[in-house]
Formats: sequence, C-alpha cells, structure tokens
Amino acid sequence: MTKQEKIENFDPNGLASGKHIYGLPFNYKDAEIVILPVPWEVTVSYAGGTALGPEAILEASKQVDLYDPFVTDAWKMGLYMKKIDPKLVEKSRKYREKAVAYLSALEVGHIDNATEELLEKINKTCKKMVRWVEEQCSEMMNDGKHVILLGGDHSTPLGYFKALAKKQSFGILQIDAHADLRDAYEGFEYSHASIMFNALKIEGVEKLVQVGIRDYCEEEVEVIENSNGRIRTFYDRDLKQEQYSGATWKGQVESIIKELPDNVYVSFDIDGLDPKLCPNTGTPVAGGFETDHVLYLLERLAESGKTIVGMDLNEVAPGPHDEWDANVGARLLYRMANLWGKNIGVIG
Repeated sequence: MTKQEKIENFDPNGLASGKHIYGLPFNYKDAEIVILPVPWEVTVSYAGGTALGPEAILEASKQVDLYDPFVTDAWKMGLYMKKIDPKLVEKSRKYREKAVAYLSALEVGHIDNATEELLEKINKTCKKMVRWVEEQCSEMMNDGKHVILLGGDHSTPLGYFKALAKKQSFGILQIDAHADLRDAYEGFEYSHASIMFNALKIEGVEKLVQVGIRDYCEEEVEVIENSNGRIRTFYDRDLKQEQYSGATWKGQVESIIKELPDNVYVSFDIDGLDPKLCPNTGTPVAGGFETDHVLYLLERLAESGKTIVGMDLNEVAPGPHDEWDANVGARLLYRMANLWGKNIGVIG
C-alpha cells in the first residue's frame, strides 16, 4: 500500500490501534520524521527510570488526539518510531548497576584500582552508545529522514550532534532545568550532566542558547561567562523577575530566538517544565515552564525563518503507578514533530 493509500484509508478520529506510535499507519519508508528511541540511563545521578521513557511514551501515545489546530493535517506528514533495541536496554541496565556500585564507592571515598577500572569500563560503554547513536542518525539522515531522538537520559543526543555537525553547523536551543556544563561529572565522561559541555567540543556547534536554567554550580557559571558569547543563558529566575516587572513572554521569546543562528537544534529535557508535569523525572527542580510556554517558544521558532535541523526529548520517566509523565511527554513529542514538519515545509 502506498503512503497516499494509507492516508486515504486511515481515520484520524478513530480509536488508535496497531503497534505504531500514535496509532499512525506509517512505516519507516513512509515517514518524513523518524523517532529514534534511546533507552539509556547509565550515568543518572539521582532517580532512575528514564530508560523506560521511550516504551512508556509509545504506549501513552495511543491516547493523543491527532488533530493539531496549529498545523493543518499534521499527521499526514508521516511519523514513525523505530523499534526499541533490546540489546541497548540490557546494556543500560547492566552498566547502570555498575555505575551505582561505582558511585557507592565514590561516596565513601573508597577509590582503589578496581574502582578506577570500573569507571573506565563504564566510560567505554557510554562512548559506544554515543557512537551507536551517531551511526543510527547518520544512516537515517542519509535516507532523507528528519530525526527526533527520544531518550533516555540527556547524555543520549551527543552522537546525534556529532552526526549533524558533519553535514552543517548549527546552534542548540536547550530547554532544561540544568546547565549540563559539568566536566565529566562524577567521573563519567558522558554524564547526562555533561552533555552541553561535550557538545561545545564539537566544531560545528556554533552556539548554545539555554532557557529555563535554575539548578547549576559555580563552575558552570564560569563556563558560561568565559564562553565569549558562545553560550547565552536565560535563567528561570531572571525570566520570571522580568515578567514580574512587566515583561511579556512574547518579548522574551523574541530575545531568545534572536540569539540563535540560522540552523537550530532543539534539545528538550522534560525537567525544564514545572515538576508537577514531570514528577518522576530523574532530577526535578521547583520552578520551570508550563507546556504552553515551551510550545509558544517552538511555534515562534518554527515561524521565525530559522531552520530546525534536529530535535530530542529526554528524561521522561514513567511513574510507578500511572502514566502521567509519559502522557505529557507523548503530547509534547507530537507537537514538536508537527512544528518541525511545518518549519521545513513538509506539512501545514
């Protein structure tokens, strides 16, 4: 069946069925945008569960209505999620246990040769994950696909950055509670808390624009201040203080977008939201955005004349008794994909 035939035979108002995300009828060949699940959480520093995010979002997606009032017939573009790799799931589980053992030794100051060897093994395994992501993304982009990476923890998109940088330069719009500018946090070279520190080592990453940051250390502030403008940080407190004095979110969004180069990668850590929307994420922080704050920013970005070149959504962890976090994540993921499709002119 051709893609057009699938569109003609699909009822977007009906009950979601089948095995594909959002109940959509498309396969890899049909899709304009492909979601790459990366169920990885080896280096998380607080609560776990983000490795379960892709599967939970896939399941929760069946409850999302496909009508998008801002992007006409968005679902027709073709959205597909690749199968979750069980080998990656098992490797994440195995090395997460090793990381917990290492951190336990680190906490009591018991650093011996065995501990150092354990850390070396963890770093080597995380490096392999980064390489796997880079290879996967490169292959999909060579197939003409636009890729959304779905974590897992925030260490997962580094390989995607590397793959993109081989094709073009770009800036990163980071929506996050954390600055993620630590150098090998806790000894983990590929820590989720080091993702943007590592991203800035990539020559093709022109600029980093951070939004909603509210949990950071002095070392990270120094990295920002010594970046010669390569990093522009819009702290959560500053944004809100300005609003209390009369500033509008519209005006602040214009300032944020103005800081970005022509090509933009969107990296969205779910903990950038108010934790009532993501209570089970690994490192929740009081404060943050409502979903409509973020969507307004992405809507204006999509219409700004700048080109979105990549996206990720990460740190979504399902709760032990409900799917609230996954429900929020699934709805945001759908809107992100639709706005990207509108931005690059394949829909709407």
